[in-house]
Amino acid sequence: MKITIVAVGRMKRGPMEALCRDYGDRLPWSLAIQEVEAKKRLEGDVLKAEEAALIAARIPDGAVLVAMDERGRGLSSEDLAGRIGAWRDQGRGEICFVIGGADGLDQSIRERADLVLAFGPQTWPHMLARVMLVEQIYRSERILAGHPYHRA
Repeated sequence: MKITIVAVGRMKRGPMEALCRDYGDRLPWSLAIQEVEAKKRLEGDVLKAEEAALIAARIPDGAVLVAMDERGRGLSSEDLAGRIGAWRDQGRGEICFVIGGADGLDQSIRERADLVLAFGPQTWPHMLARVMLVEQIYRSERILAGHPYHRA
């Protein structure tokens, strides 16, 4: 599997960056994290539209698109692993996860997504959500491999 994460914002060096790198390094699948940022000072829907254009330009052709959004579906780790395994078994070897900016994802990205996924109804800091996503991707791979990392 090839995994791409397209995220709005730059992660600074520190504990969250180290955790993200740690889980990414453990993952036997290819993982690329691409960061995008609007260069102009924009707000509201104009900013979300600009971020959507930057995100869309980084989504690999033919990839399964998973949009991380608070209005999305909550899945258990096993269910997420099952989805990833099904996509893999269907020959869809590339998945792109997208994380929007502080104002969320533009509707155009959510509509384009194969899955809109939420980490629950809480609001999470974007950099922490990125760490949580990489950990869940790693956990999914471990579940699919039959490894005891996941003990639920």
